[in-house]
Amino acid sequence: MVVKVGFVKIGNIGAAPLLELLLDERAERQDIEVRVHTTGAKMAPEQAEEVSRRMVDHKPDFVVTASPNAALPGPSKIREVMTGAGIPVIVVSDSPAKKATKQMEELGQGYMIVEADSMIGARREFLDPIEMALFNADLMKVLSITGAFNILCNEMDKVIDAFKKGEKPSLPRIVIDKEKAVNASGFQNPYARVKAMAAYEIARKVADLDVEGCFMVKEWERYTSLVAAAHEMMRTASILADEAREIEKNGDTVIRMPHHDDGTILQKRKLIEKPKKPGE
Repeated sequence: MVVKVGFVKIGNIGAAPLLELLLDERAERQDIEVRVHTTGAKMAPEQAEEVSRRMVDHKPDFVVTASPNAALPGPSKIREVMTGAGIPVIVVSDSPAKKATKQMEELGQGYMIVEADSMIGARREFLDPIEMALFNADLMKVLSITGAFNILCNEMDKVIDAFKKGEKPSLPRIVIDKEKAVNASGFQNPYARVKAMAAYEIARKVADLDVEGCFMVKEWERYTSLVAAAHEMMRTASILADEAREIEKNGDTVIRMPHHDDGTILQKRKLIEKPKKPGE
């Protein structure tokens, strides 16, 4: 069976650009068919409804929607359209989405809230296209290395596997904090683990400075310094995460979990060895 997976993206969070690619890193999987619709940076309800209706026309088996603050009207419209069409939906969002988790559960929806996926320093005096790209590059490195992406990928694969078996999927309902992330990272060295945990927590705290700089402080000199400091924190988190992975590389214990073309998740530790199926 080929499982049809839809991705609807509205606005941007750090996890969004690579979300669908986590499922098919070499473009070789034969068990899934993927479609992606996005509104780009904008998050208006009417744009959300337009891309959602187009996704419904593809008749996906389930939809993953990614956005900042899934409690806002635009992201909420996506969930409304999908649920109205009888399509299971999984929300990937950041910490402000926690306020909508009860409603999601009542509607039978899944969610994965990534606490370290902090908002960007969106002040014109500071943020230009290059700074935006650098922030997201640093954030994606943190989410990749600390284990957050492992959780997103594994949970989506579980839903795909359920559809392949003809079963009703159990949708994830997870708030990814520092411990959940690092427990999924596969790190064996304790120093690598604590560096990754520090990286995740620093990235999570970036949001505090950016919220202050973007919404609370009015003097432009002050808020420019605040959002710049937040971006320095994200850069530091990225460096710490990179150091954690280097420790694992030095011990030749980096965990690699490639997909087989049938969707099976393989695994290996040593660089010079073949990945194997579970139990082999």
